[in-house]
Amino acid sequence: MRHNAFRAAALVVGLSILLIVLGWMCGGITGVKLGLVVVAVVNGLIYLFGDTMALRAMHARPVSEIEQPELYRIVREIATDARQPMPRLYLSPTRAPNAFTTGWNRRRAALCCTTGLLSLLDERELRGVIAHELVHLRRGDTVVGTVAAMLALSITSLTALSLLLPLADSEDEDGQGLLEGLIFLAVGPLAAAVVRAAVGRAQEFAADEAAARLTGDPVGLANALHRIEVAARTHPLPTHRGLLTSGHLMIAHPFADQLAGRLFTVHPPARERIRRLQDLAARWNRGGPGGGPDGRR
Repeated sequence: MRHNAFRAAALVVGLSILLIVLGWMCGGITGVKLGLVVVAVVNGLIYLFGDTMALRAMHARPVSEIEQPELYRIVREIATDARQPMPRLYLSPTRAPNAFTTGWNRRRAALCCTTGLLSLLDERELRGVIAHELVHLRRGDTVVGTVAAMLALSITSLTALSLLLPLADSEDEDGQGLLEGLIFLAVGPLAAAVVRAAVGRAQEFAADEAAARLTGDPVGLANALHRIEVAARTHPLPTHRGLLTSGHLMIAHPFADQLAGRLFTVHPPARERIRRLQDLAARWNRGGPGGGPDGRR
């Protein structure tokens, strides 16, 4: 967890230094002052809104135990088994099946499921997904992921400059859209690099295995990942800025084969994650080295 906190701090400091240096190169002392202002604004936004940005982007709302008694029961049971606090529960009204966690620490954390996920999975599969997300909270992955999402959103927000450029003053929406697309081509790779620097495939593999050990059921999570991947092709998330820069927080890549979404892909291929979980289940069944949910024979 400390390692992830260090990575989050390094991201913020590194990008802050980059902005100040760019300001100096472009405008000398005046540019440095402007860079400092931008750094202060971005860091303030991260602190104030970082842990709710993804929830807002997904139009998620908090749900009570009366509304979702089964979801509460499952999350409470797994959180108890994991010996960690139960997060606040949110529901996103979208058919795209996915789930994610966000928050600066385990006591202020939020877990969000989409309506598509709850209607798609059975209890066994849902337990695997919930366990995976709680593992991310326990490991502190949500801290660095949240910081990366806000930094990437700040960078991609530069596409709003298309509204200020001369060609956008006309009523030609196609011209404005073209300008916005060209600006995204310039800043999108930088935003994606920030996300990739914070989040790696190793985190997802580690969370999958830890979740399987927590529930004692690698196959349940493997089945969930397969069903989510298939359904996401039919119901992908739209690639607007808020979602595009938050996709790495979710349990599975939410953008199918959309071009902009591929730029921000950080999840391992679902088939590889499923294969590893199936291999883990096979080792447990054979009673081989590392066999059993507790890591012992």
